[in-house]
Amino acid sequence: MTTLTTPASTAATSTWTLDAAHSTAEFSAKHMMITTVRGRIADVRGTLVLDAARPERSTVEVTLAAASVDTRSEQRDGHLRSPDFLDVERFPAITFTSRRVEGARLAEGTAFRIVGDLTIRDVTREVTLDATYEGQGKDPWGGERVSFSATTKIDRRDFGLTWNAALETGGVLVSNDVRITLEVQAVRAG
Repeated sequence: MTTLTTPASTAATSTWTLDAAHSTAEFSAKHMMITTVRGRIADVRGTLVLDAARPERSTVEVTLAAASVDTRSEQRDGHLRSPDFLDVERFPAITFTSRRVEGARLAEGTAFRIVGDLTIRDVTREVTLDATYEGQGKDPWGGERVSFSATTKIDRRDFGLTWNAALETGGVLVSNDVRITLEVQAVRAG
């Protein structure tokens, strides 16, 4: 999924690198119309450019390694990596690039929106992340960190993820709606 923008800093513009060890990109979908199954994309990389003076001018670019999908089931993960779903051999990356930030302020707990382009399987669609600025601080090693959370919902069919199986009792095996939840921490570069 993706990440966010806004933040706090004394310099007008600053660049931040996502800390993959302290960031998560998770997703969930219904299985058999009755159970929510959750997973994550483990390999998350990205850059935030934060504009403290004008947070709405901040930007974010994120890349997720599709092959790092993890649902705690090897069989399901293999199916998700296959051409039926992510087709990781042909489309190794899922990307998000912001277009604009709406309603951002430099206050912890501020809710705002990030509108950007999500690309899955070489299909790009505009999505909106409902984001929250979680805060900023110094780590024990002298580095500066910033944190955000965000959620969105997509229809997987919009990205060419159309595989499904009809259920004998009606409905389908995998829901079309996929919820995405992000918890992101980034380290100030240089």
